[in-house]
Amino acid sequence: METVLRVIAIYLFLMVSLRVLGKREFGQLSPLEMISILLIPEIISNALQLEITSMTEAVIGVTTLLSLTVLTSIVVHRSQHLERAIVGQPVVLAHKGRLVERNMNLERITSDEIMGEVRRAGLESMSQVGWAILETDGSITVIRREDSTDADEDTARIRP
Repeated sequence: METVLRVIAIYLFLMVSLRVLGKREFGQLSPLEMISILLIPEIISNALQLEITSMTEAVIGVTTLLSLTVLTSIVVHRSQHLERAIVGQPVVLAHKGRLVERNMNLERITSDEIMGEVRRAGLESMSQVGWAILETDGSITVIRREDSTDADEDTARIRP
């Protein structure tokens, strides 16, 4: 039972820690996936030392971890409030060609990072951006501005 309680305590600690750390720190992985990736090797490392008691503890620990992961995903799926608390929400980084500095500072995203994503989206300037959104998985989605007459005029000037 001590093994189960230790895994639960570490799981909760890592979930909160990764949530506080921020979305961009772990790229495309969800917090739940990251926790599993971090904990499974740690839990089974003692079993690799060929001790019989540690093998049992490793199986119990990994089973507890996987059960917690499934249980957490079910709870998150059923409750929007818990989903926002555990997984987070998308954050607007730019709207109608203007950066949202407050959100950028909260998420520790630089304007250079956003401009890199703008270029990857095939846009030439911020004036063409309708939305730049930091997704819950850490990626940045850039959506072209629909009502951008300035952006269209700028592009027309560049083309021969």
